[in-house]
Amino acid sequence: MEHDVAFALGLTALAGLSTGIGSAVAVFAHRSNKRFLAASLGFSAGVMIYVAFLELLPTGIELVAGTTGARQGEWFTTGAFFAGILLTSIIDFFVPTVENPHTAMLVEEMERAEALQLQRVGVLTALAIGIHNFPEGIATFMAALSDPTIGVAIAVAIALHNIPEGISVAVPVYYATGSRRSAFWFSFLSGLAEPVGAIAAYLLLMPFLSDVMMGVVLAAVAGIMVFIALDTLIPNAKKYGQGHDAVYGLISGMALMAASLLLLDTA
Repeated sequence: MEHDVAFALGLTALAGLSTGIGSAVAVFAHRSNKRFLAASLGFSAGVMIYVAFLELLPTGIELVAGTTGARQGEWFTTGAFFAGILLTSIIDFFVPTVENPHTAMLVEEMERAEALQLQRVGVLTALAIGIHNFPEGIATFMAALSDPTIGVAIAVAIALHNIPEGISVAVPVYYATGSRRSAFWFSFLSGLAEPVGAIAAYLLLMPFLSDVMMGVVLAAVAGIMVFIALDTLIPNAKKYGQGHDAVYGLISGMALMAASLLLLDTA
């Protein structure tokens, strides 16, 4: 069990700290690869949606129903699913629009960012991303604890979508301070909220962990994943993609996730 917890915590930390990759892109790259960005975001959305509806939610229902009965299990997990969506939407509602990290910033937009109060925007964006990343950390940790394969898939999906968030922090900080180091560290540290979320889940939920608790949490995680995919990943993928880049990325994420799960089930 201790090994499983350490693995889940490590996976969550790697996913969260991938914002540092975005900061490196922001301060060293000259142009953004929009098609790659669109495909990556679409891929992440595909993984999250597939895992939410085909793995997390059914597993949650099965775990709860084993204790409460089928009908009550469905009611509990359905409520938890929408509670996960509600939690994420409330967090999103209270984050100011200007600093909301849900709109990815391109490298080419650095000069345009000078019109804003750059350092304030950078710091607030880092804070906003930290707030958004907290429930993502809980989601990754609990999913990895339930099934390492699902945890890895979610961690990869979140890591991919954290890269443009890292750019969104690094761009204004870099242009306000002229310091690549400051831009990198602000962006890198904003991802720490994910392992913090994982630790909070460990401290608060683990003492009460049961089949019912795990099932409800997995259903809530499914809701969080669906909200992130629909509210953040797909709109940004469509914004920066050309033609069907976003859709191809989304289908590829679903297909790869489905294939990996089927192969593991038959192994």
